Amino acid sequence: MAATGMASTDKAPFAMKRATGDLAEGAAKLAGEIGSTGVEALLAQANRTAVRKGASGALGSMQPRPAEWYAFDAADQDTADWYPQGLTCGEESASIGVPVFVASWYFRPQAGERGIRVSFLSPRTLKYQHALLVAAKPDGSYGPINIHAGGVAIDGDLLYVADTARGLRVFDLSNLLDLRTAQNDLGDGKRIGRHDGKFHAFGYRYIVPQTDFWRIERPGPHFSFVSIDRSAATPRLITGEYRENDPGGWVAHWDLGFAGGEPSEAFVMGHPKIQGATSHGGKWYLSQAANSTTNGKLLVYSDGKPQTRPFPIGPEDLTVQGGRLWSVTEFRNRRVIFGVGL
Repeated sequence: MAATGMASTDKAPFAMKRATGDLAEGAAKLAGEIGSTGVEALLAQANRTAVRKGASGALGSMQPRPAEWYAFDAADQDTADWYPQGLTCGEESASIGVPVFVASWYFRPQAGERGIRVSFLSPRTLKYQHALLVAAKPDGSYGPINIHAGGVAIDGDLLYVADTARGLRVFDLSNLLDLRTAQNDLGDGKRIGRHDGKFHAFGYRYIVPQTDFWRIERPGPHFSFVSIDRSAATPRLITGEYRENDPGGWVAHWDLGFAGGEPSEAFVMGHPKIQGATSHGGKWYLSQAANSTTNGKLLVYSDGKPQTRPFPIGPEDLTVQGGRLWSVTEFRNRRVIFGVGL
């Protein structure tokens, strides 16, 4: 099927409804026992250090180079278990008090399941810290969440995570829990949940339990990425679908605060391999991947026709901070958060 460019489409197939269940209750119980902390406190003691303008192999043949980029540390570059996917930021939140990027990673297990994690990275200090996203259980324990986590966005304290076949999972960053405040031994990294009165999270110090769920009303649409546009009069949530060799993937706007139902508008993008999308200042930005050795592209729609701009290898989700468009790259030893002009 040939690419045709963005075109309006029916909104009804993408409708979502709330499915909170006992998620909020379980998260509140954990917060009461463990004690919550904040993003600023987490960043103040972050245990990893990014490298400014490191891992330049991620840029491939891109010219001009990004205005700025930050590489994850050597261990996170080299791991074959974890892959960055989503990216959001403090400015997208409109309430986090410090500059921060939040990247989601999915686990590609060799054995077992470790779920999904997010990295909080300070562009001021280059320090960053991982936190595990978990599902609270009625018995006061919790477990890993086995999804791709292809996109993330923050509205206030609410972290939206794309769940490919189901919709959007929601995590409240006011429930960012520090296991060390409960006098826990972080252990050998092999257990998760409550064991013998202690909390474990595969060795992670921080967890964020899921508090809400917006599920699609009918099967079919895939939620591959998510972002927020704060440049319009009404802030908007953006969701969309990756398709490998088919330009029929969709993207949609939803008014914030998010309340489910149908989106305010939806489009077929007309391009395959779109890993992330956002809108800003009346323009659409689409992040198009190629493969693990070939540069991707940034497609910019401002007048109905796309302008193609250079992009690194393996570009994923999109977000806007400090007047720049930011993305994250996924491939081993080529993992960076980078920013380009809007």
